Amino acid sequence: MSIRVTLPDDDDAPGSIEPGRPIIEVRDLAVGFGERLIMDGLALDVRRGEILGVVGASGTGKSVLLRTIIGLIRQRRGLVKVFGHNMATVSARRRRLIERRWGVLFQHGALFSSLTVKQNIQFPMREYLHLSEDLLEEMAMVKLRLVGLKPEAADRMPSELSGGMIKRVALARALALDPEIVFLDEPTSGLDPIGAQDFDELIATLQKTLGLTVFMVTHDLDSLAGICDRIAALGDGKVLYEGTLDELKKQPHPWLQAYFNGARARASHVHSRRSE
Repeated sequence: MSIRVTLPDDDDAPGSIEPGRPIIEVRDLAVGFGERLIMDGLALDVRRGEILGVVGASGTGKSVLLRTIIGLIRQRRGLVKVFGHNMATVSARRRRLIERRWGVLFQHGALFSSLTVKQNIQFPMREYLHLSEDLLEEMAMVKLRLVGLKPEAADRMPSELSGGMIKRVALARALALDPEIVFLDEPTSGLDPIGAQDFDELIATLQKTLGLTVFMVTHDLDSLAGICDRIAALGDGKVLYEGTLDELKKQPHPWLQAYFNGARARASHVHSRRSE
């Protein structure tokens, strides 16, 4: 069931950016806190229809970059364009339209503890749409099934859920408005290896079936190897390198070598799904 809505005069309608073309463009981005710059001159493209993995050592600004793109952190300099629009200069109306076209899964789920699973999923629908209670009920159950949860989970409270279920409910909420872009912040953190693999497979399946563009911050080598089309490695306030996993493994930068060719990477039997 689709609820994607485009106004008649909306010049950034779905499909206006072809697959493989940048759906997100970041240029000369500077972001900092106090006197410390986290990013200084960062540039990155996210192409329509890809799963982009964003990696980097602790403190390199992976989650900061995600939050800056979606407008939760103010940039000091540079350009962030989504669907061809400069997010720093768009009108409030246009920003609201653009925000309806993305969904976000935060690292720890960020579910509203006082709302049931169903109410959490319905929250964006109530915020942006005017729907009957019957339709809200039906759509919430559709999203639950989409992420592999049973109907009986709908009336549970977040405190009654396992870590893996919290992630799935948060993903269902991120998909509530049928977005074109999904931002995932460490989606497999806190999950056991089997749960993490299942969640990776879910993301890959949804990306294919729904035609999503996925911006995924992660440190999980198996996720990078299993589902990412390209990887952007952050460091020194910039993107050190972006490309396929096989390409990053060949780069001479010390951190890239340690991360992608170290003992842990070898133990994970890392290989790119796109080269298999």
